[in-house]
Amino acid sequence: MKEQKQNILIIGAGLCGALLALRLGQRGYSVSVYEKRPDLRTVDISAGRSINLAFSNRGVKAMKLVGLGEKVKQLCIPMHGRMIHGKKGQTFLSPYSGRDHEYINSISRGDLNALLLDEAEKHKNVNIYFNKKCKSVDFENTTATFKDYESKSEFIEDADIIIGTDGAGSVLRKSYYLGKKFLFSFSQDYLTHGYKELSILPKPNGGFKIDKNALHIWPRGRFMLIALPNLDGSFTVTLFLSYNEGTYNFKNLDTDDKILDFFKNEFPDALAKMPNLLEDFKNNPTAPLGTIKCSPWHYKGNTLLMGDAAHAIVPFYGQGMNASFEDVVEFDKILDKKLGDWESIFKAYEKTRKKDTDAIADLAIDNYYEMRDHVANPIFKEKRKLEMALEKEFPEDYASKYALVTFNDAIGYEKAMLRGRAQDKAILNMLSQEHTDLFSDLKSTLEMVKKETEAILTEDKIAGLK
Repeated sequence: MKEQKQNILIIGAGLCGALLALRLGQRGYSVSVYEKRPDLRTVDISAGRSINLAFSNRGVKAMKLVGLGEKVKQLCIPMHGRMIHGKKGQTFLSPYSGRDHEYINSISRGDLNALLLDEAEKHKNVNIYFNKKCKSVDFENTTATFKDYESKSEFIEDADIIIGTDGAGSVLRKSYYLGKKFLFSFSQDYLTHGYKELSILPKPNGGFKIDKNALHIWPRGRFMLIALPNLDGSFTVTLFLSYNEGTYNFKNLDTDDKILDFFKNEFPDALAKMPNLLEDFKNNPTAPLGTIKCSPWHYKGNTLLMGDAAHAIVPFYGQGMNASFEDVVEFDKILDKKLGDWESIFKAYEKTRKKDTDAIADLAIDNYYEMRDHVANPIFKEKRKLEMALEKEFPEDYASKYALVTFNDAIGYEKAMLRGRAQDKAILNMLSQEHTDLFSDLKSTLEMVKKETEAILTEDKIAGLK
């Protein structure tokens, strides 16, 4: 299988599709990408989607793979921790790590996508077509039917392989399901909460109204508000709230007075910086939050799902984009093995990758509860304080679950999840049992945590939990 002679059709020119096209183009494949939306570099199409994202080590690794590490840095705003906002306006910073060099970044979805498209199009063997909606995929014959939004005509394209990077609503995945040609498992689970994008506009001089180097969270138990900084001095604010449960929900916030009353009672310090609240709230859509798992991701050696098309997750670990980028890194490693045919490549990729994408999906749900509630819990604060002390004192010997997932790209999500959960349980057990001051002798505390963690991992393994 000579790479330069292979014709690859990619459905979807979002973040994952654009990165995949770039990398395959660098490897010499002939790549055609079809995207249903207009070119985001010429038209604003951000409405209803998060306009900025959390970008961390696994994503950085992918950018380095394609030689864009330095260019992407220019699009990033470092966020060193969670700035927790209480109902009375009090704040405290919960660092992401006890190591100064570990932090996440806020990055513009549109700017990053545009950069990847620009770089991909520099390769003569990569062609990207916009306003071309995929209607169906014949995965047995490796063809796809498209509708051209401009000419209103339909056409069929064929290729050696088709890769669907067409997001949570993937047409390729739908074709698998409807085709009934093989055993295909699919689950789509929604939270009872949805989200709505709001904003904090910059100061008149372009400055930031709140600390720009933090991810801001207003945790309120059953709901929460978060805010991420943008390069123009604004913040993208996201409200996560139940559709129809609780005193406040999206269904009953149906008048200006009710919306303002909600923010006055729950987020008064945010409201003071959001004179545009009512306009944003009424004009921006409310979107669902769901997790998608499916298998297999491939059909023989013809087609493959990647990114959100294979494993969409809720956004609460800030890993959706990073996981999709890591897909490309892991796929690239499989290509390096030169297995000889696409079916072998797809099987090997899915075998090594699926367990990790299932893990990050589960972790994202865990973090949903942590962010909206636990971050304000006293025992959670004490746990984080101890973890930060251990990471600072023993940077080579301890990493929290968050650090394992977010900053340790050398290990997979599943391994990070299993060890991280065991560590959490060990520390919470120690705190709840009122041990002697765990901060007075950190070396002894570290040994206790390690010993208890290994015991928990062994118990889980014996119990068949892993």
